[in-house]
Amino acid sequence: MTYKEARAFIADTAKYGSVLGLQAVTELLRRLGDPQDSLKFVHIAGTNGKGSILAYVSTVLKEAGYRVGRYISPTIFDYRERIQVNEEYISREALARLTERIWRVCREMLSEGLPHPTCFEVETALAFLYFRETGCDLVVLETGMGGLTDATNVVKTTILSVFASVSMDHMGFLGDTLEEIAAVKAGIIKPGAGVVSAPQRPEVRRILEETAKRQGAAYCEVKPEEIKDIQYGFWEQSFSYSGYRRLMIGLAGCCQIGNAATAVETVRCLGELGYPVGEKELRKGLKKTVWQGRLTVVSRHPLFVVDGAHNRDAADRLRESLELYFPHKRKIFIMGVLADKEYGYLAERLAPMAERVITLRTPDNPRALAAEDLAEAVRPFNRQTEAAGSIRDAVLQARRYAGEEDLILAFGSLSYLGELIREVRMGGDAG
Repeated sequence: MTYKEARAFIADTAKYGSVLGLQAVTELLRRLGDPQDSLKFVHIAGTNGKGSILAYVSTVLKEAGYRVGRYISPTIFDYRERIQVNEEYISREALARLTERIWRVCREMLSEGLPHPTCFEVETALAFLYFRETGCDLVVLETGMGGLTDATNVVKTTILSVFASVSMDHMGFLGDTLEEIAAVKAGIIKPGAGVVSAPQRPEVRRILEETAKRQGAAYCEVKPEEIKDIQYGFWEQSFSYSGYRRLMIGLAGCCQIGNAATAVETVRCLGELGYPVGEKELRKGLKKTVWQGRLTVVSRHPLFVVDGAHNRDAADRLRESLELYFPHKRKIFIMGVLADKEYGYLAERLAPMAERVITLRTPDNPRALAAEDLAEAVRPFNRQTEAAGSIRDAVLQARRYAGEEDLILAFGSLSYLGELIREVRMGGDAG
């Protein structure tokens, strides 16, 4: 099987939809020799921030000399981005070779009348095979959706369950209340494993604590009052936490201080579990961490920034960051979303901040909202709103309206940001 054929097979599995539950992925992995049982996991769930926490933790562990697997979704630039070892993408050769093994097993399952694994289940199995093959010391594993019935929750060798901020998202799948959503996400907590959480709302904290207690798992939550000496900055930020003074991070965003503190707590717990990290490596890893698509600078003249804010909590945090870093800058927004997201709330919270809003349809996604439909939803909050015919048109229009000292911000679904970033960088200075 070639790389192209492997990608075609994986893409074709999208027709099996998204199925919450572990039956098919458990059977798939059993027939592949249960590669996940040979690995140790830091399993991360949450609504916003889990990717950033994953990036901090895995970069710090890499700096400390560990061989670290990363499993993330969605991706920004390259399909292979979702499976990494020490921040290097899975090779095309390995992806094709391992996918062929999975393809053969899927054919067997289908011929026996069993359900065909979904796209995410195939990708998860591929990741586990690759992480076992490359001898990872630890795998930092991000849930796809929820936790309890997410395909990643097939793992049994989790040593630490980590929770980013939990808020309302994927309501049609996970529940209609914050408590219901938290209960599903708490499903990744394993008996006797440690639990680390970002600061949570009281109702979320109660669910996580109760679940940890039932599982005999020690629960630790970052206390906001212990995050001190905060120095915000778009290009660099610092804070003190847990005996560490003036920890530096390069990721922008008000929320990144809390995400980094959660990572520090995670690293501390990993040290107690037999994976020590020195202070030098902790500091170096935090400062070196890069996470694309979260207030990422693409170009500087004018300043062009992208952010994957696509739900209520992310919209609120993005607004806070814009008010903090760019209170007086004239702003041009580009917005593209999926139709099943709360785009009305994003428009209400963010559109009034902009001089002009340009909407677009995210490409190659059946769930995408049409540019004109999105524009109609935005116009009540900003009359200077127009629909663009393509990502390229949106970039050209934004640059036409923006002066050298202005800010262009593209936000919404992560699915279009990679193509947008390429368009911007092809058009000039990448900073």
